[in-house]
Amino acid sequence: MKEWIVGRNPVFEVLEAGRRDCFRLLVATGVDEKGKLTEIMRKAAARRVALERVPRQRLDSLGENHQGVALEASGYSYSDLQDIFDRQQERQEPLLVLVLDMIQNPQNLGTLLRSAEAAGVHGIVMPLRRAAGITPAVVHASVGATEHLLVAQANLAQAIDAIKEAGAWVIGLEGGAGSQPVERVRLDGPLALVVGNEGEGMRQLVRQSCDVLLRLPMRGQIESLNAAVAGSIVLYLALQARAAKAGGG
Repeated sequence: MKEWIVGRNPVFEVLEAGRRDCFRLLVATGVDEKGKLTEIMRKAAARRVALERVPRQRLDSLGENHQGVALEASGYSYSDLQDIFDRQQERQEPLLVLVLDMIQNPQNLGTLLRSAEAAGVHGIVMPLRRAAGITPAVVHASVGATEHLLVAQANLAQAIDAIKEAGAWVIGLEGGAGSQPVERVRLDGPLALVVGNEGEGMRQLVRQSCDVLLRLPMRGQIESLNAAVAGSIVLYLALQARAAKAGGG
């Protein structure tokens, strides 16, 4: 299966990561060929990807915010849970996994994946069905972070059991009754953070699989944060806790 990736950063990261087969690079006629676009064209040439200069209207039909460039590439290649464990072993770090339960909005998914890649997670686990997958829209929303991540699709309850067997603590992000304030939850060891659906949160079976439920403080008038924002905050709190522990703080 082939798909079109648009936008300078997403296209650059696809070429940089080298995980996909790439077939054609389309560049809008008249575009200023400098900066990131020059790097894209150089990388494409090194991989012998055919370059075509086309009217901007052709790119308009392939996706929004294309910034004058589109890349025809093979579909996203998913990993499995063992790949994630192997990456953690290679890095010799406490396991850090992001589990996404039924995230359906491509923008939210892209934001979470971008934050996860920046925070250095070892991998992402998503459901097999009924959730957003790694589509070109998600690649674009993540600014290409998808290309550097290991993303596994699995039965979440079974995956969480395997993560626990690997020694990780499973923490669900949940604002309701029974959740603990973030300051009372240790985030410096091996852990999996579970983020639920934008509207309904985690499914019951997934919630019951968590070792602890965590909530962020809400000092204003609104009741909750966007799922992608909340997940990103906790990922960085975990990163901070790990850095403090590693530094003896």
